[in-house]
Amino acid sequence: MKSIKTKNAIVHFNDNVYNELNAYIKSTNPSKIFVLVDTNTHDACLPKFLSQVESGDIVVEVMEMPEGEDHKTIDICTGVWEAMSEYYADRKSLIINLGGGVVTDLGGFVASTYMRGIDYINVPTSLLAMVDASVGGKTGVDLGNLKNQIGVISEGSMVLIDTSFLETLPSNQMVSGYAEMLKHGLIYDNSYWNTLINFENLDGSALNEMIYDSVVIKNKIVTEDPTEQGLRKILNFGHTLGHAIESYFLGNADKTPLLHGEAIAIGMLLEAYISTKTAGLSNNEFKEIEEGILKTFSKVEISESDQKIIIDLLQYDKKNSHGIVKFVLLEAIGKPKINCEVNNDILLEAFKHYNA
Repeated sequence: MKSIKTKNAIVHFNDNVYNELNAYIKSTNPSKIFVLVDTNTHDACLPKFLSQVESGDIVVEVMEMPEGEDHKTIDICTGVWEAMSEYYADRKSLIINLGGGVVTDLGGFVASTYMRGIDYINVPTSLLAMVDASVGGKTGVDLGNLKNQIGVISEGSMVLIDTSFLETLPSNQMVSGYAEMLKHGLIYDNSYWNTLINFENLDGSALNEMIYDSVVIKNKIVTEDPTEQGLRKILNFGHTLGHAIESYFLGNADKTPLLHGEAIAIGMLLEAYISTKTAGLSNNEFKEIEEGILKTFSKVEISESDQKIIIDLLQYDKKNSHGIVKFVLLEAIGKPKINCEVNNDILLEAFKHYNA
């Protein structure tokens, strides 16, 4: 697969990954290499990765964090910063983030702020991270249960996508990443959407091609609008309500936490319904979206009392301006509309339809 050039970095795939990494290490000669993993990737991915790295005389230190969204916090960052300081990391050190979206988000933030910024490379190991989290330079952590409230946009030097790491993933994590791929089709490319909803007919090589297509789509968007002033906002389709739902389920002891993609699937269903009421999405295309998503994602019970709290959480969404919640909706599949305002009656109507 041909490498993809982003605004400030480059994405390499499969056969090229380790040759490119080793060439980069040789040419830049970092003072030290720090590999950030979580408890899952430490066991499932790190041995293979380290066996491919040619570091020569450069010291490689491994830093391990707990797995899961509930550990994507400033406290974990502090622990990583302190560990790096104890091992005398300097401005010529390199961080390699080996993991899913939590590791790449947090590790990118750690690198972008340590000594006001050091070099980093993302090696995504989950489908979600490969198609979304590791590309585009968004880094950060959660603030309590509020998603990605603290962070910076700062690209690393490269992204290395080795799809063999997907063999280590449980099926629910694969499904979670699939939600972001569906989103790419809905906001950008009707034909890609149609390919994705027939996913069960595709083999492994076709999955590689779809991952590549998703990276191409996201890269086109973020290259044109790296700081999310306009076009890049379309990547938030399903995320206004999806993030609020994810935050609510994460912070409520009576609820089973949802994976990011599971929450975004709900958000896309709700926001597609809202699109029929305010953005002109046809009922036929809404039914196609609903059937396409529900083919893979089961519904989750969201009670009326849950809905009120979720709607209240919308006030913390990062797209808001002057206290007004801004949605990304669909005029048609492949034709998004940004900065949409939606009243609460329509939000409640969307939840009612979802629960039906």
